[in-house]
Amino acid sequence: MTVLQIFILVGVVDSFDNQFATVELDTNPPSNGGPALAVLPVSAFPCEVTEGRRFYVVKLSEGADATIVCKEDADESR
Repeated sequence: MTVLQIFILVGVVDSFDNQFATVELDTNPPSNGGPALAVLPVSAFPCEVTEGRRFYVVKLSEGADATIVCKEDADESR
């Protein structure tokens, strides 16, 4: 089995509570297998968690940890 060493996943928050968020994760570009479901701690997000929030899980080098990066909404960039 080969483990991904460098990747970018595109995510969307489906639902959340005070501790966990249920999310869909997809590869970029999307694969024909469809998105994977995952449960992530809300504390792992560097932004406010809301339903429909888009984010990225990024790992840019073999030795680095994966990091969650939030996509800015149009309202946040003003």
